[in-house]
Amino acid sequence: MLSRQDYIENILDHHDNPRNKRRIENADIEASGGNPGCGDVVVMFARLGEDGRIEEASFEGEGCTISQAAASMLTEGLVGCTLDEVRGMSYEDVVDEMGKEVVATRTRCATLALTVAKNAADDLLRKQRAAV
Repeated sequence: MLSRQDYIENILDHHDNPRNKRRIENADIEASGGNPGCGDVVVMFARLGEDGRIEEASFEGEGCTISQAAASMLTEGLVGCTLDEVRGMSYEDVVDEMGKEVVATRTRCATLALTVAKNAADDLLRKQRAAV
């Protein structure tokens, strides 16, 4: 089991060296959201493959260390997922991955990117089903 310090170091690493922090041009998903209370903003991007799975995921944004690290972590976890799998992702898993004790008072920051991704998956699935 990881120590509190291990979780903190992982969060700081993702914040200081964000994975996939860039815009994906012509993305199938481009959705944004924020936490007005603390100024966090996250824009999630994803490109789907022919098989309907996410081939590429990225983010842009600004805000606290936790919100930006969570977005970085999420982009790694989205690759290979279907939109239904994204919709089924657990907020609790995100909090667990970041360390419950570390983000306990900042769960809205920790789950912002996943909220944006879930909403975007819902929207795209709705559009796809309406087009059939």
